Amino acid sequence: MRITNLFKKAMFILVAALFACSVNAQEKGDMAAGLNLAYGTKDGFSNFGIGAKFQYNLTDAFRIEPSATYFLKKDNVNMWDINANVHYLFHIGDSFVVYPLAGLTFVGWKVSAEWEGIGASVSETKFGANLGAGAQYWLTSTFGLNFEVKYQIVSDLDRPIFSLGAVMKF
Repeated sequence: MRITNLFKKAMFILVAALFACSVNAQEKGDMAAGLNLAYGTKDGFSNFGIGAKFQYNLTDAFRIEPSATYFLKKDNVNMWDINANVHYLFHIGDSFVVYPLAGLTFVGWKVSAEWEGIGASVSETKFGANLGAGAQYWLTSTFGLNFEVKYQIVSDLDRPIFSLGAVMKF
């Protein structure tokens, strides 16, 4: 299956990068929160989302990021996701960080329709996994911008999610 091969290749690259690169010091305990705009697409169905995230540095190199995104209704479909990702931070200079990410996702969607005054809806939730990469650029010591691409591996709803956001360190 194509997704399995893609996943194996991505994991190999991630592990190789972790062992091949050195990482500059990162402040353990740093916290940041932010908002992002997201775009998810799959087989002709695409929709935009608005999300929030929280970042916490567990160690000098590892950061956790819980997040949630609500995807705007399109073609009678409402969607949302809740994620828990881990980032491995590679510092490129003082203000720029790139990272691979891996994590878990909980996705929900609801399809609603109305015909001759009679409404019906079907909803479903599923667990899955995230695999991707991102970059974050600190404009000041407390404010940064980020871009992220992740592939959500969820039964019947595998799709890439692109996001652009801003975070504030506190």
